[in-house]
Amino acid sequence: MSKDDLKSKKSTNLNIRPRRIFSTEFKRQKVAELTSGKVSIANFSKLWGIRTHIVYRWIYKYSPDYKKGTTMVIQLDSEATKTQALLQRISELERTLGQKQMVIDFNEKLIEIASKELEIDIKKNFSPKP
Repeated sequence: MSKDDLKSKKSTNLNIRPRRIFSTEFKRQKVAELTSGKVSIANFSKLWGIRTHIVYRWIYKYSPDYKKGTTMVIQLDSEATKTQALLQRISELERTLGQKQMVIDFNEKLIEIASKELEIDIKKNFSPKP
C-alpha cells in the first residue's frame, strides 16, 4: 500500500456522534435548574454537549417565566429614584413656564390698555400719536 492510500483511508474515518433524544421530563428538569440559577447556560451546554441555542429553545418552551419575544426591563432603585426626581423637575419647570407666560400676557394687556387711555403708542416708539 502506498502513502496516498493510507492518507485516503484516514480521511474517510468520520467521528459521527450518535443522535440523542432527550425526554420532555429531562428537559423540564434541566430548565428548572437553569432558571433557578443552579447552573449557567454555558456550563450546562458544555456539560451535556448541547448547543446554547438549543438550550434557549428549551427554556422558551418549558419555562413559564421566560417566553420568546418578551422584554425584561431591569432598572436599579437609584435609576428609578433619579427618573422620579427628573419627572418632578419637569413638572416644576412647566409650572414656572406657565406662570412666566401669564406675566408676559398681563404686561402686554397692560401696555395695550395704557396705550388706549393715554392715546400713546407705548409699544412702538414711546411718542404721542399725531
